[in-house]
Amino acid sequence: MGNNLERIEQTMASESPTLKRVLGLWPAVLYGLGVTIGAGIYVLVGPAAGRAGMHAPLAFVIAAVAMAFTGASFAEFGGRNPVSAGEAAYVKSALRSRVLATIVGYLVIATGVISAAAVSVGSAGYIALFLPWPNVVLIVMVVVLMGLVAIWGIQESIAFAGLMTLIEIGGLLILIVAGMVMRPDVFTRMPEIVPVGDWAVWSGIFSASLLAVFAFTGFENLANIAEEVKRPERVLPEAIFLTLIVTTVLYVLVVWVSVLAVPPAELSSSKAPLSLVFERQTGLPHAMISAIAIAATLNGVIVQFIMASRVLYGLAHQGGAPRLFGAVNATTRTPVLATVTVVAISGALAVSISLEGLADLTARTTLVTFSLVNLSLLIVKIRSDQPAGPGVFVVPIWVPVMGFILSTAFLLADLGN
Repeated sequence: MGNNLERIEQTMASESPTLKRVLGLWPAVLYGLGVTIGAGIYVLVGPAAGRAGMHAPLAFVIAAVAMAFTGASFAEFGGRNPVSAGEAAYVKSALRSRVLATIVGYLVIATGVISAAAVSVGSAGYIALFLPWPNVVLIVMVVVLMGLVAIWGIQESIAFAGLMTLIEIGGLLILIVAGMVMRPDVFTRMPEIVPVGDWAVWSGIFSASLLAVFAFTGFENLANIAEEVKRPERVLPEAIFLTLIVTTVLYVLVVWVSVLAVPPAELSSSKAPLSLVFERQTGLPHAMISAIAIAATLNGVIVQFIMASRVLYGLAHQGGAPRLFGAVNATTRTPVLATVTVVAISGALAVSISLEGLADLTARTTLVTFSLVNLSLLIVKIRSDQPAGPGVFVVPIWVPVMGFILSTAFLLADLGN
């Protein structure tokens, strides 16, 4: 690697022990898919169909294109600065402001902590269908068990998350295949996704794309396991793009078979839209999809714990958090104190606070972070005093420009709603 990685490794060499570079491309992709797909698609289909009707799949395509520019910016920065708390490091290297970088780092941590809390509540709701215990007990159980998995070790954590991701994707594939069997014209009718004229219809599609953007957020968290990825200058860009491609294909197909199986108005009024789609497609009880939803939500919790703890660990090494959070356990080779702190705060939020408003705020802070990362890469390229090292993935200057414009536009449009 170039000077950036050498400097990072020299810094880390003085600490004992450190995080371990053990993740190759496919474990990284599984992590990316797990943190991106999450449980969102299991509930987002209905609202998107309510806004865009039969054209809802197009909203996900628009969102994917918008996110691709930011994904490319993260791919380059991930090679330039392969460190935990990547977003904070990127902003600091470009804007040369430790305060702003630290604020960005804590925004990312807050996103992970609150998201994990919200998903823990959702997971407890699904588990209650099979295990009728008090809700608080189930929430604490989910948080503690997923926290222990996160502490266990990065290979073990990613292996668990990878298994949950495969189950989660399997559930989506079941819906897609069932839709194809029920409606053999799935592909021949796809031209109907694109409307002809009628600005009112396009307005609904763009409104749905605001929802769809949030279904794609998560790929950026790959930057926060950069210190545990082999050859990050190569693996991170490939993992980010593969994550976005696979996610886009799955989302478009799932949404399309859903609006073909269930009228959009009915779909939008359902609290469990994909369970409704499954019942309508197969005539079977929704227990299978509910069980898969548990896997999806547990996966969402574990990957958020991993991400947030790595950012806190990274901030400690960058001087933005107490150094004790940068300590790595000699046995597990994970930042135990950082992980315990993240898990404890998330658990407290999950059992005591309504998170609907906080979830909206989290989505907005994610777009703020995206805008700042794109702006930071643009500044680095204009200044030309931080050349990329050999083998680092590099994008043209118009890529962060587009990423900044689109992220800011989505943020302003969301705030205007």
